[in-house]
Amino acid sequence: MRLATANRASSVLHLPMNYHVYILYSASLDRFYVGQTKDLTTRFAQHNAGKSRYTAAGIPWSLLWSTRKPNLRSAEDLESKLKNLTRIRKVKFIRKYQAGIHDIELLNRIIP
Repeated sequence: MRLATANRASSVLHLPMNYHVYILYSASLDRFYVGQTKDLTTRFAQHNAGKSRYTAAGIPWSLLWSTRKPNLRSAEDLESKLKNLTRIRKVKFIRKYQAGIHDIELLNRIIP
């Protein structure tokens, strides 16, 4: 019985990361948008379909950067921190955590 419990506990610790924190960029507004979601592909499509009132005016949006987080709490924490950064600090953050960059050429055009 203990062995089964231990196996169950260890499998819980190795669950895949389920949440994404992302940064979009709108060239038409020259603005960033920070968000978090469980389904990045669907959420990105919703932003570009005008289904979010906060991003509808900035279509088309480009996915600039994203990362995965293991739970909603950690995703919301990072989202909040990123939303409070200035534009320059967001770019520095993205460059520091380059593994999440989706479009380096776009990033270099925004701030060379």
